[in-house]
Amino acid sequence: MGLLSKIFGKKNVAERKGEPDMVYVPNEDERMNWAIEKARLTLWHFEESLKSPQEHQSYFSVKVRIMDGEIGEHIWLTEPHFDEEGNLFGTVGNDPVDVKTVKLDQKIGVDRDFISDWMIIEGGRLVGGYTLRAIRDGIPDKDKTDFDQSIGMYIDEGIDYFKMDNTTPEGAILCLENAYDERDIDKAVSCKDFYTEAKLMLQKMPNLDGDDDMIKQTAEVLELSFVKHTTEAEWPNFSTLKRAFPLREKITDDYWVITEICWYPDGGKSVQKLGTSKTATGWKVVGLVD
Repeated sequence: MGLLSKIFGKKNVAERKGEPDMVYVPNEDERMNWAIEKARLTLWHFEESLKSPQEHQSYFSVKVRIMDGEIGEHIWLTEPHFDEEGNLFGTVGNDPVDVKTVKLDQKIGVDRDFISDWMIIEGGRLVGGYTLRAIRDGIPDKDKTDFDQSIGMYIDEGIDYFKMDNTTPEGAILCLENAYDERDIDKAVSCKDFYTEAKLMLQKMPNLDGDDDMIKQTAEVLELSFVKHTTEAEWPNFSTLKRAFPLREKITDDYWVITEICWYPDGGKSVQKLGTSKTATGWKVVGLVD
């Protein structure tokens, strides 16, 4: 029995000769759901890399959900490529366990909506591979080295490639950090949601009704304070940092708390939680969460 069979139990694992065991993670597993969502949101980076691969990028693969009637299975495809409409084509890279509609080494085409993960190997290091990371995060620390050896690659804490725009909470954070790098106070202000920040602040104070006028007045004060502090203090520099977003916490439909990890060139690391809000013009950053 392989390592993952010992950890998760035989019924959830398919052992495959010459390659790592395949672990079935329940659909309700939040960590796996976030891994699939993150893979889809960062797929653009994989596509751009695939168009112009670098010398240190030795391997590209995409995981897709294959259906056989009511039965579904996630399968890795090798030799992936996309057509002009964005549809995916590739070669089945592992023996299916449950589905009978495809087989090993078969060339198939798949709608991009069925993509559940992607991975690039760069100098023996895993880029992407979010579902693999989710599985790894769920096993005891003492077994992680064996897991890495079983799949034959180095798995570090990873770098995420969200688009720098306001379509996602993570993208909004990247926009704000880019504004800091450019020392553009107007751009930085446009990335913030002072109204929500004021509303949340007033909710913590006793004996305050927090009506709309009070919220607006408080938001104006917060914006002025932000501008003053940002322009008078040393601007933070994110240009040399590597960043990842391991966790989303949905507080309400329009307010999410995002965990961001930053790695510094000197080997240091910081972890912070940032509030983000969904506005009429997209996601904005509220501020650090206590």
